[in-house]
Amino acid sequence: MKDPRVEKLADVLVNYSIGVKPGEKVAIQGPVIAEPLLKAIYVKVLQAGGHPLMLANFSGMGSLRYRYASDEQLRHIPEPIEVLMETYDARISLWGSENTKELSNSDPAKMVLERRAQTDLVKRVMEREAAGEFRWVGSLFPTNAHAQDAEMSLEEYEDFVYTACLPEMDDPLGYWQRFSDWQQKIVDWFVGKERVRVLAPGTDLRLSIAGRSFVNCNGTQNMPDGEIFTGPVEDSVEGHVSFSYPTIYSEREVRGVQLTFEQGRVVKATADKNEDFLLQTIDTDAGSRYVGEFAIGTNKGITRFTGNTLFDEKINGSFHIALGLGFPETGSKNESVVHWDMVCDLRNGGQIWVDDALLYENGAFVVEFL
Repeated sequence: MKDPRVEKLADVLVNYSIGVKPGEKVAIQGPVIAEPLLKAIYVKVLQAGGHPLMLANFSGMGSLRYRYASDEQLRHIPEPIEVLMETYDARISLWGSENTKELSNSDPAKMVLERRAQTDLVKRVMEREAAGEFRWVGSLFPTNAHAQDAEMSLEEYEDFVYTACLPEMDDPLGYWQRFSDWQQKIVDWFVGKERVRVLAPGTDLRLSIAGRSFVNCNGTQNMPDGEIFTGPVEDSVEGHVSFSYPTIYSEREVRGVQLTFEQGRVVKATADKNEDFLLQTIDTDAGSRYVGEFAIGTNKGITRFTGNTLFDEKINGSFHIALGLGFPETGSKNESVVHWDMVCDLRNGGQIWVDDALLYENGAFVVEFL
């Protein structure tokens, strides 16, 4: 029996997140395990008058690539991918895995090599996005593997995913539009502010947001969404942070991450698990030891850690930073092929101060009009 929530989510992705218009070329990417949602998106793009291109991939392709590919092959970017990123109007990406630990034993040096080869392509995509020439959104299709990571049954995990994406089943598009209006008030409050300090157990982090803009993450690039973020002044980050949750990158889990910053740069990084992977990744390029993003999670439907960054970075009552790539629309100048989100819970005594005013305490905004 078809799950009606699949159709609803496809509708949101195509007609709200991307807003497909007649004649637009839209790439649809995702794993074959997500077939029901991939097909629903394909139909919605056709109904909107767009030209869909389906790019489905098989489970295990990543581990095969890192196992057998030469350095030259890892550096190679297929011409059709370059054409797609240069000429298409939009891309809808789905994630969903049969084995979320697939890359656990893959060589991190090979991953770093591949990411470095993508530097120019990533930069070009961001330029097109900033110019309004390219739109994208990413979402997740619930699978048993993700449910296991979240310590849920598949049915429970499906409920979790679809509730986070479709809080109001009768009018999900309207919900995200109303959510966007509420979150814009927070973004507007930050205009003209200069300094941020985050305090939590094991964390005292200071950074400058002078001249930077916050972005209202309202479902147009991630689904589910629910965060506001900016790119801090590159050399301004000072202090230390202990991350509450394991952090996931390239399907590798790193636990107990602690970072120390001086003049914006990570000068000390430790982890209880997979520390070597952490250290190799943050040495990928010149920008990967700097913070490209500072964000506050605002999705009230996401209250617990599930082992998937798409959801965990939106946990209501959390903040996160991303090492590496910063987004030009915030004013960030940090360039990197790495963008690694790391999440910290603020619900147990955490605070966010902005220009000596308390904005956030114990996981909630305390400014009255918010």
